[in-house]
Amino acid sequence: YIGGGTPTSLSAKQLDVLLTGVHRLLPTSTTKELTVEANPGDLTSEKLDILKSHGVNRLSMGVQTFDDRLLKKIGRKHSAQDVYDTIRLLEKKQFDNVSIDLIYALPGQTIESFRDTLNQALAFGLPHYSMYSLILENKTMFMNWVRQGRLELPSQESETQMFAEAMEAMEKAGHHQYEISNFATPGKESMHNLVYWNNENYFGFGAGASGYLGNQRYKNVGPIQHYLKPLRSNQRPIIETEELTLKNQIEEEMFLGLRKIEGVSLANFKEKFKKELTDVYQMILPELEEKGLAIIDENRLRLTSKGLFIGNDVFEKFLLEKE
Repeated sequence: YIGGGTPTSLSAKQLDVLLTGVHRLLPTSTTKELTVEANPGDLTSEKLDILKSHGVNRLSMGVQTFDDRLLKKIGRKHSAQDVYDTIRLLEKKQFDNVSIDLIYALPGQTIESFRDTLNQALAFGLPHYSMYSLILENKTMFMNWVRQGRLELPSQESETQMFAEAMEAMEKAGHHQYEISNFATPGKESMHNLVYWNNENYFGFGAGASGYLGNQRYKNVGPIQHYLKPLRSNQRPIIETEELTLKNQIEEEMFLGLRKIEGVSLANFKEKFKKELTDVYQMILPELEEKGLAIIDENRLRLTSKGLFIGNDVFEKFLLEKE
């Protein structure tokens, strides 16, 4: 998976150099899914030819919304027309394994505007859609504007309605929800994303990338020159590491696994941690089941539809007492 920034902002020649290096240095011969993130308007016929020649078989495109007014408000450079032009180009190049990201609960977004975005997105008939609510980070321009009253976010009720309508529309269009924010036609689920939600290990290469190996999470230096400096003297460019305790690992297994619609396998949990999930969480499971938020079904613990709507509140229940 090549992303986290926007690889398609590189020139065709630079993309060629990047992907040549990836294939030379990493074991890609058995790779089933090779995804590149793209911005609408960045892709050209030449770039797509380069991507295809290097075995890229999936694109993830950050569309966010089809409302040009909102795109401008959130600082995106592309327009709705750019999305249509890019999709047309992808069709021409027979590049059909495409996912698009949409954001809901944007500043000033109405139910009608979101509904329109949803309809336009689904009209493309793509195999995969990701849907995220806007998350405001502290010390960002957006957060400051909200605090100053310069930006108004949709109400919690509107946000919930947007998500509910998205779930319903996706289901009608034949896209099953396999994770809280992700919808796919059967067989087109993101293998890359499932690595995260299955709480599996992964390498993170590049400036600002994060990885997870053994029971250690790490993060690389962000600014490119700072990242390159240690590499030039054969040092690893890691700025931050975190050793996960058994408690941390169990909590993450639950937070991540319960994002999946199928939930957490009791058998896998026991194999991984040598403990029964039902013993570890014996104090909270009856309460969650009684409230209709979670259920144990076919040897898996999963959230109900009601639980998915308030996922973060439910996840908090799986925090363990300090060791």
